[in-house]
Amino acid sequence: MGRSEVKRIALLTCGRSDYSIYRPLIELLFKSKKFNLDIIALGTHVSRQFGYTLDQIKADGFSIKYTVESLVLGDSPEAISSAMGLTTIKTSSIWAKENYDLLICLGDRYEMYAAVLSSIPFNIPVAHISGGETTTGAIDNIFRHSLSLTAKYHFTSTEKYKNKVSEIIGSKSNVYNVGALSIDNLKKLKLYSIEEFKKKFNIGLKQPSILITFHPETVSHTKNSIYINELIKALNQCANYQLVITMPNSDTQGDLIREKLNNFIAKNKNAIGVESFGTIGYLSCMKHCSFLLGNTSSGFVEASFFPKHVINLGDRQNGRIITSNILNCEIKEEKILSAIKVIEKRKTLPKISIYGNGNTAQKIVSILEKCL
Repeated sequence: MGRSEVKRIALLTCGRSDYSIYRPLIELLFKSKKFNLDIIALGTHVSRQFGYTLDQIKADGFSIKYTVESLVLGDSPEAISSAMGLTTIKTSSIWAKENYDLLICLGDRYEMYAAVLSSIPFNIPVAHISGGETTTGAIDNIFRHSLSLTAKYHFTSTEKYKNKVSEIIGSKSNVYNVGALSIDNLKKLKLYSIEEFKKKFNIGLKQPSILITFHPETVSHTKNSIYINELIKALNQCANYQLVITMPNSDTQGDLIREKLNNFIAKNKNAIGVESFGTIGYLSCMKHCSFLLGNTSSGFVEASFFPKHVINLGDRQNGRIITSNILNCEIKEEKILSAIKVIEKRKTLPKISIYGNGNTAQKIVSILEKCL
């Protein structure tokens, strides 16, 4: 195929978290005259339980070429493994009838890995975004590094992660530090004011609020019942805050955490549960809240932009870069309450800029235009 011909790209998105990161790149790829982009949505995007976030993609004006339903009821290791197998089978039929020049994946989800795994026999070149990051408290760490091994092109968010990818694949070829796509979002999106947020979600953020996202630790998943109980005991002592709680991913024992959180929310007037805010809603809530509490990756990249104080719980994110806004904390009631007191005494944070300047999507597109 001649280099002047339009190249066909498939982009995999598994749920709200990666789609919100992808958004500025998707916009540029759809606008480009050199690429024909197909979005393939799978994972929690097509699940009513997790908010059916296909609607969010469509509301943003993007078309979806394929949807892949592969989640299995339950959150046991067997259910997760079965979902991986089903994802591999279903996406293989897509690769069999399409002729893509590139497959774009992001991050570390098991659904993402399963879909890319099925493409290997078809010899489709893969571009991996956000490789080199390390999270030893989650099995996602294995999937992320495995995705790096399948990829031909690598787009990392920091120089440290670029070096890690080179170490994993044994080469420096086609490994680029382009910064984090999340920073593009934060620089370009118009976030809701407190008044607009109230009108949109019926949640007032003028009062002190904690944005809470807690996912299961999928390496030490047998301890998740203990962890969520300790977190809830601490939250019971936070009556002076409004608690805005977003629901966990579809990971091992995610349903257990979801059930415990929903029971807590039902019994506490200062607690509000949200399945999915969408990109603008979540980032707006982050901007206006007092601080973040939990173990989500957004507490690292996105929170660094404002910057916003973060209490990072447990080991799920172990291995990520710890910037000045992040306070690591054991998942124990007294430790969490002590960390909150420390955060309350902290002063305004200095600017954090290790994740780039907000032009990551353009860098990725420019590199792909030269390489494909």
